[in-house]
Amino acid sequence: MLSYILVCTIGFVAGCLSGVIGTGASLILLPVLVPMFDPARAIPVMAIAGLMANAARVMAWHRHVNWRAVLAYALPGMPAASLGAVSLVHLPAAISGTLLGLFIMLLVPFRRYIRHRNMTIGLGGMSIAGAGIGFLTGMFLSTGPLSIPAFMAFGLTKGAFLSTEAAASIFVQAAKVFTFYQAGALTHDLVISGLVIGSSLMAGTFFAKRYVVSMSERKFGLMMDAITLASGLWLTCVGLFG
Repeated sequence: MLSYILVCTIGFVAGCLSGVIGTGASLILLPVLVPMFDPARAIPVMAIAGLMANAARVMAWHRHVNWRAVLAYALPGMPAASLGAVSLVHLPAAISGTLLGLFIMLLVPFRRYIRHRNMTIGLGGMSIAGAGIGFLTGMFLSTGPLSIPAFMAFGLTKGAFLSTEAAASIFVQAAKVFTFYQAGALTHDLVISGLVIGSSLMAGTFFAKRYVVSMSERKFGLMMDAITLASGLWLTCVGLFG
């Protein structure tokens, strides 16, 4: 019981963060969930919780959703996420945990590379991003630092960015959750855990709406890099020595 209170408290903080900058919830929660469940069980739980957090962002900013970008990203992203989820289910827990941590740490230089190139993309680029990031989302979940540059390169900011990225992620994560269910990796107790944790994320997201103001690019980048590296390092250690 105490562990769930702790996770929900952290979930509220994570929901506030993701409500302001569009990501970060899974990066904060996964290091807590993996020791509780193991990677193969923690990722389905976080998938349900993340689905709820994204739904909250869409509800908070529903008038700003760019549905063309959503469809361009989600249509190739959904089958790619299912393929990634199937790959994850067949990996041993220790290996999946280590790969998850290493992948998250690699997001930092990759995000900086994309940002340095100052890329701009159209609907075709969104489709390519959806397929690639969708597969990685199926396997690793924490791909927010990759999806953020993609949606911002499309020209979306603030409420439009938050709602459109969240709406596209709902479709991709729903495909992953369904795949986990079909593979027998999503049990009744994991569904309940995901719904409880997701509720705390939703509360934090709605609370944070009032604080969605201009944030400097440098502050945003440093915040995401610190969260990403700490999360990745912790998950790698859990996978190697847990």
